[in-house]
This record gives sequence, C-alpha cells and structure tokens, in this order.
Amino acid sequence: MKRNKIIDNYKSHIKNQHKIAITFHEAGHAAAIYLNNKARMLPPIFFQIVFKETEEAPNYDESIFQTIHDDSIASIEGGRLIHTLPYLSENLDDILPIDISQANTPPAIEYKIAFETDIINILAGPLAEAKFIHQRDNELFNHQLISFKALKNYGGISDLKLVGEYIESFCTNKQQQNEKLNELFTMAFNFINDDANWKIITKLANYLSESSENIIGYDEVVSVLSQPKNYVL
Repeated sequence: MKRNKIIDNYKSHIKNQHKIAITFHEAGHAAAIYLNNKARMLPPIFFQIVFKETEEAPNYDESIFQTIHDDSIASIEGGRLIHTLPYLSENLDDILPIDISQANTPPAIEYKIAFETDIINILAGPLAEAKFIHQRDNELFNHQLISFKALKNYGGISDLKLVGEYIESFCTNKQQQNEKLNELFTMAFNFINDDANWKIITKLANYLSESSENIIGYDEVVSVLSQPKNYVL
C-alpha cells in the first residue's frame, strides 16, 4: 500500500474516532438532562442536539483528537433548568441570597436545585466521552483517574468554563466552591458510571453516529432514551 494511502486511511480512522467521541459527549449531556431531571422529579426541559458540518468546524490536529475538539462541532441547545425559572427577572437580586448555598426560601431553593442539576448535566458530557475513550483503549475508568480539570482533554473546555461561571455564582467562599464542585462532580461521575445509564448513553451515541441529520430534536432523543433497556454493550 502506498504511503499516501496509509496516511489517508489513518486520518480517516482518527476522524471517525473523533466523531464517535463527540456523539458520546452529546449523548452524555442529553441522557443526564432527561434521566437525571426525571429521577429528581423535575419538569422535562426541551433541548435538541445540533451537529455542524465538518467544513464549518475549526481545523484540528488529527494526531491528538482527544484534546482539540470543542463544542463548536456539536452542542446541546436548551436543556438548562436555570433558564426555565420564572424568577429570572429584574428583582432576582431581591429573591436570592448573595450565596445561593444559603438558600432558605422556596424560590431560592428552587433556584439552588436547578443550579446544581445543571452543573451535573453539563459535567456528564465530557465524563461520557472520557469513559468511552478509556473503554476503547482498555484503560480503567474510575474517580481517582479522572479529575475535574482533566475533562478539558475530553472536549470539555467550554463545559468547564460554563461550570466555573455557575460555581462562582453559587457562593463567594472558595473553599465552599471547591466542596460543592467536588460533590457535584462525584454525582455526575456516578451517573455516567452507572451500568444502566451507560447502556442508554451508548444506545443514544450509536443512534447519533448512524444518523445523517444535523439536528436531532427532543422527541427523537427521548424516544431513543425511553426504549426498553435491551441494549447489550
């Protein structure tokens, strides 16, 4: 086989692995938004998964696909509880305490729940991608090996930035911020690492990989997530 053909095949393989990793990333977000919110008895939230054409996405180095792609290639539109609350108005400062961690009124407590749930659902994306990559490479996937900061290597740069904005608004004390972040990171990790959840995430990721649509709507995603758990890894 000619050298150019070998190189082309290698690049094609890397790009394919890159796309599969992206589908797991978005499947992690979507499954968390739907299943995690449902488990917490929170109202359903509309969202859709959007994929950009490859030529619209920024160029990337095929040799290190784990660290270079970002959410400009695929994203979840909607799905954040914080945007559905009726209290997001001009008098929000009068309703919420300076530290949301000290919430003690019904509106503030509702805001706190939405706040924490959104963070978990955001972290579920890069964690799902990390688990896919570790399993693919026959590596262990556990809480000791995957840290919050390490998620930047799994398409999570924009996710970590968003979580940082959330957590800075949660409270002003740095120690409390770190404690809350560790708590929510552990909850997101446990969600992804749950066998039943992982089967559903894998099923959705496979569905997204096989789809030729650029936009996967809410009803379509939910129909996949709600199917009987008969998928075998």
